[in-house]
Amino acid sequence: MRQEYLYGALAAGANVLGALAVVSRARWSVRALDAMIALAAGFMMAVVVVEIFPEAIARGGTNAAAVALLGYVLVHLTQHTLVKHFHFGEETHHVTKAVSLSALIGLMMHTIVDGVAIASGFGVSSALGMLIFVAVLLHKFPEGLAISSLFLAAGASRRRALLAAAALGGATIIGVALTDGIPALTAHGLALSAGVTLYVAASNLVPEFQAKHDWRLPISFFVGTALFFAARAIAP
Repeated sequence: MRQEYLYGALAAGANVLGALAVVSRARWSVRALDAMIALAAGFMMAVVVVEIFPEAIARGGTNAAAVALLGYVLVHLTQHTLVKHFHFGEETHHVTKAVSLSALIGLMMHTIVDGVAIASGFGVSSALGMLIFVAVLLHKFPEGLAISSLFLAAGASRRRALLAAAALGGATIIGVALTDGIPALTAHGLALSAGVTLYVAASNLVPEFQAKHDWRLPISFFVGTALFFAARAIAP
């Protein structure tokens, strides 16, 4: 198996693990989830600004900036314009089935790009591929938790909630495969993933913990940023 497919599958598995934490009714800490979200946001922000954007622009010039903006706008459209009710965390209020399905469709757009990001990163170098994989992996668990809890809040069975998270994981692997087969993604996949990753970090994850009065959360964000530089230093 080529390494981008292997790491795409590992990232997909984290979606399912997040769902299992909900559907199995296992005890888990909301505070730990918030810390994970903050850490993921810090790592992702560092990856996209320090690594993905410069590499995308070096390869695609000013067109890369436009593609990155397109990625950012598309995620905003699918997650927070067409879908009115979505956040990274456990859903505790009743929602309609239409809301849960629309959230799943919106999230699948961004999880496809997760796969594109992993494949595009490994297309440049193993080091960049690994850094992007870690960035994707860190937000996959809360993502799986969020979609499965949203399905449960809409009255779906635990099996359907788990399948929803598995669909997100499958979309990630599809993104890896599409990068191989579509020339436009081969050329501009890195730029597209830059915009999407920036949106997930800055517009999805940061607001989840920013309003909470817990001094550990901003520290987790800074730790995530520092973790990126440590990983960058040891990446092959």
